[in-house]
Amino acid sequence: QVQLVESGGGLVQAGGSLRLSCAASGRTASGRTFSTYDMGWYRQAPGKEREFVAAISSGGSTFYADSVKGRFTISREYAKNTMYLQMNSLKPEDTAVYYCAADQSLRRVLNRDGINYWGKGTLVTVSS
Repeated sequence: QVQLVESGGGLVQAGGSLRLSCAASGRTASGRTFSTYDMGWYRQAPGKEREFVAAISSGGSTFYADSVKGRFTISREYAKNTMYLQMNSLKPEDTAVYYCAADQSLRRVLNRDGINYWGKGTLVTVSS
């Protein structure tokens, strides 16, 4: 059973930084390791739809939403099956529950189109 577990959320003042982690474990339906999976971060603010934040392909290519470009950095550590999101210059509008996602299709990760695996989320609150 696949598990994606996010951590690192919390309360931070505007302008501050946080680093989120997503640890992947378990046996995937395809039998392949997570190093072959494309992964991403989504977020959902209260009363809003879940939105794409950033993604990283199995080969290490990165993609960002315009709203976070230049402030957030996505990375992954293959040996630990862990993905990270370094968030700098945080703004109150970054407040949301952040979710980790994984799929063998980069298109699905980028478009939130039938993503196979999701974490349960970690709350980030940015105070003004």
